[in-house]
Amino acid sequence: MATPFDFQMMARAITLAKKGRFTTAPNPNVGCVIAQGEEVVGEGFHFRAGEPHAEVHALRMAGERAQGATAYVTLEPCSHFGRTPPCALGLIDAKVAKVVCAMRDPNPQVAGKGIDMLRQAGIEVEVGVLEQEAYQLNRGFFKRMESGMPFVQLKMAASLDGQSALANGQSQWITSPPARRDVQQFRAQAGAILSTQKTVSDDDASLTVRWHELPQSIQAQYQQQDLRQPVRVILDRQAKLSPQLKLFQTQGEILVVGEKGDISASLGPNGQISLSALFAELAKAHNIQHIWVEAGASLASSLLQEQLVDELIIYLAPKLMGGDSRGIFAGLGLTKMTEVPELEFQDVRQVGADIRIIATPKTR
Repeated sequence: MATPFDFQMMARAITLAKKGRFTTAPNPNVGCVIAQGEEVVGEGFHFRAGEPHAEVHALRMAGERAQGATAYVTLEPCSHFGRTPPCALGLIDAKVAKVVCAMRDPNPQVAGKGIDMLRQAGIEVEVGVLEQEAYQLNRGFFKRMESGMPFVQLKMAASLDGQSALANGQSQWITSPPARRDVQQFRAQAGAILSTQKTVSDDDASLTVRWHELPQSIQAQYQQQDLRQPVRVILDRQAKLSPQLKLFQTQGEILVVGEKGDISASLGPNGQISLSALFAELAKAHNIQHIWVEAGASLASSLLQEQLVDELIIYLAPKLMGGDSRGIFAGLGLTKMTEVPELEFQDVRQVGADIRIIATPKTR
């Protein structure tokens, strides 16, 4: 039975795990705290794939005081040899008395094996402390492990009356600078940014994480070179991307999707791009588990229609653009109220002059 102290320590481990959210992908974010009685003797988090896991950092800090202690880990300790040795074995060798896990690891290479290894060594194991909070740390990792598909966030910006561009196509800038800076944090946490040739060409967008626009709290915690740049995935079915675009003048990996691009397997016989096939290929072949989408109404509507969106992030500006402008989801083509996608608000807050809404489709 978990105690208030157990919950306190797991909350601390979750806070530690969040420190890796800009660097660990494709590995999960994991934090670990080791307590001897009610004294913390070691703690750590996983920073980058290929580097020591959270348990290793915590055990190194605890040293001999790990013997007989309790380890709090946000995810089941791994049981297999990868680029690093199994963390379950490290905890056994350190002779901890108990391990408290927030949740099991859905990775088939682990999936309960780490817990079994610990129990077979005589270590008490408790699972499920702050499980929902730990799940939120790694939504992309869990979705890819469980379904073979990435976690997809769709970002849109609109006026208060739901318009994303004027009738003549002008759209820069609808939202305020604080809202645009807020977007950088979301970009930085994603494994890939998805857009279209039209959006990139119209805006001459680089689609990179802009270090100077990240909050001071993030800049103080990381070195600029530590933060990964997400892979930029551009839909370009008709091969219209110009090499002169800012997109190609900035560092970072780019995957062009189209008959003459880097990825063509997701093209159907009519040349149309199958979004579901593309996402499955990105997850399997490119190890991408979290996609951030920045595009226009056409792609946004297609993603919603195909139920490929896990979360919407919508910035509403205190502006009115009129009914003759271009709607944020103009391509949905709905004819019945029963077809209308229903959403559930997860968070609503003011960012600068704008309102940021985070919502999830109710069908999920």
